[in-house]
Amino acid sequence: MEAPTFDQASSPAGFGVVVVDTDPGLSEFLAGELDGVVGWYTGVAGIPASSPVGAGLVVVLGPSLANAGDLQAAEGVFRNRRDLGPLLLVEFMTPDLLHRALRAGVRDVLAAPFDREQLAAAVARAGEALQRPPAVLPEPEVPTLAAPAADGPAPLPEPAPKVRHGKVVTVFSTKGGAGKSVIAVNMAVTLARKKDQRVILVDADLQFGDVAVMLKLAPQRTIVDAIGNMDKLDSTMIESFLIRHEPSGLDVLAAPLEPSFADRVTAAEMGRIVALLRTVADVVVVDTPAYFNEVVIDLIEHSDEILLVAGMDVPNIKNVKIGLQTLKMLNLPVDRVRLILNRAGSKVRLEVADVERTLGVQADCLVPSDIVVPQCVNKGVAVVLEAPKSGVARAIEQLAARYMVKA
Repeated sequence: MEAPTFDQASSPAGFGVVVVDTDPGLSEFLAGELDGVVGWYTGVAGIPASSPVGAGLVVVLGPSLANAGDLQAAEGVFRNRRDLGPLLLVEFMTPDLLHRALRAGVRDVLAAPFDREQLAAAVARAGEALQRPPAVLPEPEVPTLAAPAADGPAPLPEPAPKVRHGKVVTVFSTKGGAGKSVIAVNMAVTLARKKDQRVILVDADLQFGDVAVMLKLAPQRTIVDAIGNMDKLDSTMIESFLIRHEPSGLDVLAAPLEPSFADRVTAAEMGRIVALLRTVADVVVVDTPAYFNEVVIDLIEHSDEILLVAGMDVPNIKNVKIGLQTLKMLNLPVDRVRLILNRAGSKVRLEVADVERTLGVQADCLVPSDIVVPQCVNKGVAVVLEAPKSGVARAIEQLAARYMVKA
């Protein structure tokens, strides 16, 4: 059965929901499990050519579409449709399926069994993304060099920049609030303070990056500007998009100032940016959002090491275990993953040994809980600069020592 009649009043959230599965019975069943459903179909070709409801349509793709052929057809529909927010339900998750879904434009992939609350939450997230105003990329801004004087000697040529092949360290977490950005910022600051070593911190949390705020920086240019100049981007131009943190000498490539720009950044573009930064830095530290998407997966796959940050509470540990399973499913070598336990200490009533046993991974760094951390975050200063003798600073110093460039 199909329901092609749309009623905006049935969608109080401001967006509609459509369900697509080749099994009409399953489509109708899924439609009954969700609020705001305005239609269900047996193929993506049935989706209306334009959205008749509010901000757009969340498209729930059923398990029968979790195959190469149907995902390719779906990609043709979703590629130029900013009014659609696709989700995919699968019976079994595989690395290839996850990659195909993300390439097709799917925002989220849920594996069976399909919990009603989990599905509703995924639909809500996709709907919220649809209601953000469309991003408008700024006009490309190309740095210009001052013209030489009409008379007088010609300026001496500048020395060729040092070509490096920096190590990429990606900091990741599977749950927000684990302290991922605090670890990334403070480790990058620690590394940057060492002589004869250049460090660049990339804020790849494209929607809600906090690196600039945590370092009290006001960037005039961000990742968006680099993307806007992608056709001309090279190792010289990339320098013009960095902002210097003067107290440490750290260079930062800031996240977009507007969350809506996130959808315009592809994995290939982010990968090229990081590859260029490798050529001008000894260490590139990448801070990421606390969820998997195509950009994050690509960054992880091309990193030399991954710091997986976990808070010391049961929900965090549960999510980290799922994250580790996902990383293994993506065939990522385990020896590149380093487990960082944040807020580790006796007061949390969780023993480190029990956490390690649960996760099947030994922690590489234990960062203690300390009131100095939120105090420094609120002041916009790094803990390692404000409180260098604290237990947090000492733990991060030990972690950063792994990535010091040897003379």
